[in-house]
Amino acid sequence: MAATSKKLTPSQRAASIMITLGVDRASKVYQYLKEDEVEQLTIEIAKLDRITPEELQANVEDFYGMCMTQQALNEGGVLYAKDVLEKAFDAQRASSYMERVAKSLQTRAFDFVRKADYRSLQMMLQPEHPQTIALILSYARSEQAAQVIVELPREKQIDVVERIANLDSVSPEMIAIVEETLGKRFANIASAEQVEVGGVTYVADIVNRVDRATEKYLFERLDERNPELAEQIHKLMFVFEDITKLDSFAIQRFVREVDTKDLAVALKSTSEEVKECIFSNMSARMRETIQQDIQYLNNIRMRDVEEAQQKIVEIITQLEAQGQLVIARGEEDAIV
Repeated sequence: MAATSKKLTPSQRAASIMITLGVDRASKVYQYLKEDEVEQLTIEIAKLDRITPEELQANVEDFYGMCMTQQALNEGGVLYAKDVLEKAFDAQRASSYMERVAKSLQTRAFDFVRKADYRSLQMMLQPEHPQTIALILSYARSEQAAQVIVELPREKQIDVVERIANLDSVSPEMIAIVEETLGKRFANIASAEQVEVGGVTYVADIVNRVDRATEKYLFERLDERNPELAEQIHKLMFVFEDITKLDSFAIQRFVREVDTKDLAVALKSTSEEVKECIFSNMSARMRETIQQDIQYLNNIRMRDVEEAQQKIVEIITQLEAQGQLVIARGEEDAIV
């Protein structure tokens, strides 16, 4: 992939391709997208007002390479695709395309899992061995996995989380057997000898989405059973108390997106350090309003406080994913 295309996010690259296609062709592409995809893509197209000709050219070339790789894989498999790509591009780019498409193909496995209601998924997985649950949740959406883990027995939660974190690669044959056992045959994933699944990063994403009570329990038990893993997961996570580690710009940015009622409830039961960190990054008028709201909040359940805090954490992580703020994770990620 050309270096200039790396300056664009995946959403921006998709938007630039739609712009390149022109109105008529782009409108036909829209017919094959889901509603949320149409919305996200439209927003990106509207925001993409500046792009250099070099970036656009590099992005189109990269898109063409990915399409060519996909077609070659479908027509003749891995060896055929590799041969075609090495003749069309240099060996390094061919290898890059193969690796990226191979990773994207893993989403074909357990497609029915990602479409399933989490309660149906939970009922299906309840009697399964923790290793099987870990494998399947590695292919689920992280919010699905979080909901399923919350419903598991406490001891099973720890077992499943550890197994997901320790998943490295699983043969397509094994994946096929598991998927068939669950009711749907797995096909067309012979794009690579191994498929990467799970891992600590994925676990961190899951734990970031569970409720605070489950999060606290998981860390308490992991600290006892596997403190090294607990530390690895925590470094990749962002929790409400980590707001004190954000810079002023990041705090001011997320405060603009947060409902003031949620902010008041979230701050009702938190440390003075967190409160001061937030209050010092808002206008005097807004601070006074929220402080009054907190004062008049009575008989608030801890569960409500934790839910409000979780909403704010999700907003912060979404803004980070969009590149609108930075969350420093560890000394090597310090903001300078």
